[in-house]
Amino acid sequence: MDIIFIIGTAGSGKSLLTANLIPWYNEKGNYTIGVNLDPGAINLPYEPDIDIRDYIDINLLMKNYGLGPNGALILASDLISTNLPELQEELNSLNPDIAIIDTPGQMELFAFRSSGPYIAENIKGDNKALIFLFDSILLSTPSNFLSIALLASSIQLRLKLPQVSALSKKDLGEHWKKAMSWSSNVKYLEEELRRDYSGNNYLLNFGLLRSLLKLGMGFELIPISSVTMEGFVELSATLTRILRGGEEVQD
Repeated sequence: MDIIFIIGTAGSGKSLLTANLIPWYNEKGNYTIGVNLDPGAINLPYEPDIDIRDYIDINLLMKNYGLGPNGALILASDLISTNLPELQEELNSLNPDIAIIDTPGQMELFAFRSSGPYIAENIKGDNKALIFLFDSILLSTPSNFLSIALLASSIQLRLKLPQVSALSKKDLGEHWKKAMSWSSNVKYLEEELRRDYSGNNYLLNFGLLRSLLKLGMGFELIPISSVTMEGFVELSATLTRILRGGEEVQD
């Protein structure tokens, strides 16, 4: 069983990607399931095979502990790891080729509290990988691009998994092309930072860029659309190289 986590900023398209990757892999002969790890999800574009909401009820937490929505989400995120034995039992019972795990919408509650790293380390599978979604709508400036790249790098450090960076929402206009230019040409990104920023702001951006490059944190992005399915061939091929050493799972 291979496990693919999908993570990204709120609204980056995690659930929609999950919804479309499941049939994508199934059509290629893989038994693929979707796992919802967002206890605060109200409507999902897919029917989860395993759902953390079966174990954690946000409304009940609000009622029992006198919490508001944000407080309940924080408590719920901490409770996810306590249900790992039950989640693992369900996974083992279904025994899929691929399990796609849709992480909470508020990324920081999963990645920067205890539950996310604990689950990433302790959930059992043959191989694991993570897709980090760069929301192309947010990448309007070179500084925004660099900030999201820094966030992606911190997620990789926190969850300690092989990571693929995907640029979501390719179908929404042409703005994604600018981000692809920055990701493929560091010199061009430096020039854009120099033109848009000066003084301490430029030095900070330039220093962060150089530090990421020195640490080997690359910016290579795979542009995808969960609406048109563009980029899915490249994304799945990259995941295959990580998870299966280039060998597709077949029935």
